[in-house]
Amino acid sequence: MARDLRKLFEKEREQKRFTMEDRHEGRFLAKLEKELPNNPPKKKVFSLWMQIAASVVVALGLSIYYFNNTDPIDVPEEQVTVVDRDNSNGSGEGMSLGDLSPDLKKIETYYTTNINLQLSDLDVDPENKELMDSYMERLAELNKEYHRLNEELNELGPNDQTINALIKNLQLRLQLLQKLKTKLNQLKSSKNEQESSNIV
Repeated sequence: MARDLRKLFEKEREQKRFTMEDRHEGRFLAKLEKELPNNPPKKKVFSLWMQIAASVVVALGLSIYYFNNTDPIDVPEEQVTVVDRDNSNGSGEGMSLGDLSPDLKKIETYYTTNINLQLSDLDVDPENKELMDSYMERLAELNKEYHRLNEELNELGPNDQTINALIKNLQLRLQLLQKLKTKLNQLKSSKNEQESSNIV
């Protein structure tokens, strides 16, 4: 004997109509008003805005302090761009070493990545600035030569001499940066030895 439960529940609801007491709603609203008044304190909202404003002022102050106290290196714009991944003629037309073949693309990517990695690892301070400047000038010269070779590649077409010269240029830049890093480490270690001998 199967019965439909929905129908049973519906009949039960119809038979038992639940009603609230007459003053139940009024008592409930009075208790609710007592626990949660309608007028929230404005002090909390004001303090929230004050906290936000204070954090913005602190962040702004720290950023101004940071940017005013960092010493930028006085290197011309031309010397900063040591490895240019764009085409050398600047117009976006023509080909570069990596456009000739997948193998040359791997070689170019390998050297440019390593050169950029070496550049990012350099630690510049006033004591080694002169050494850094001399190496950066040499890197800028190699960069100009790389652009000239790239223009030659676009004008005359690919040939073994130009391709080898482009690869050799990338190798020279990487070797130059490795020498610079070695010299900086030597300078740092000699400075540390000198300081330790002065302490003793």
